[in-house]
Amino acid sequence: MKELDVLGVRVEMPSNNPIVLLRERDGQRYLPIWIAAPEATAIAYAQQGVTPPRPLTHDLMVTVLQTLGHSLDQVQITSMEDNIFYAVLVLDGGKTEISSRPSDAIALALRSATPIVATDSVLDAAGVTLAMEDEDEDEVERFREFLDNVSAEDFEEDAEGGPADPSADAPEESDQGDGTGGDPGRE
Repeated sequence: MKELDVLGVRVEMPSNNPIVLLRERDGQRYLPIWIAAPEATAIAYAQQGVTPPRPLTHDLMVTVLQTLGHSLDQVQITSMEDNIFYAVLVLDGGKTEISSRPSDAIALALRSATPIVATDSVLDAAGVTLAMEDEDEDEVERFREFLDNVSAEDFEEDAEGGPADPSADAPEESDQGDGTGGDPGRE
């Protein structure tokens, strides 16, 4: 497992789809994950230190876990199957693992200062290495440049049935529907 840092959330143009970009802490790979707008907002709020007047869902979940005496020890992005990322919340020293969407897991991790990790297989399949001309360039600027040049079409399947770009993600699964229509390149 490789530890990841959350670089930020941005809206990919021209499709207006939110994306969260993670970076391998001790490496050069980036992991882009297309997410839904509510989770993008939750992640951005956590990164900006925004405290809402009433707890949002992710804030509430962290409070519930802590109040009940549980600890969120690690968020793991464990696999990618059919262009869908899967994550696991590791609780109480590994005694309990709960399946989660990566976007929700990331939102929880940011609120509880919990490490985010990904398996080598996920990073090998979906990680992107960006060629940088200026190594001193600010990470935020590199993130923006990456997002300005990437589109959901870059992650569609090629003629052989595999992702045209290994950094593909998949539609978000939701009981209530999120209006994505199952477009490729989303969580």
